[in-house]
Amino acid sequence: MTIMEFNFEDLLKQVQKIQEQAKRIQVELAHKTVTASSGGGMVTVTVTGRQEIKEIKIDPVCVDSRDIPMLEDLILAAVNQGIRKSRELVSEEMKQLTGGLPLPFDIF
Repeated sequence: MTIMEFNFEDLLKQVQKIQEQAKRIQVELAHKTVTASSGGGMVTVTVTGRQEIKEIKIDPVCVDSRDIPMLEDLILAAVNQGIRKSRELVSEEMKQLTGGLPLPFDIF
């Protein structure tokens, strides 16, 4: 076996190991959540590490029919903030796996 073959085989093993770890992280991220809110806590959203919205909580003070446009804006702001936080969570988890190197595949 030449040195090039050995290094190539080693590289393939490393890639397979990273892929297995990435799959494990995907499963773990499905169970981790971040919470974001808007309007001083009037609307709160919980998002998983896989960027699925798990829960939306609305403070009863928001449920006046005259406030529907404001409520819609608050929900939109909270959801977008939750997705941003979820992406940050994913990025931090993946940095641990790759030592800060970007991965060439999508984990979602």
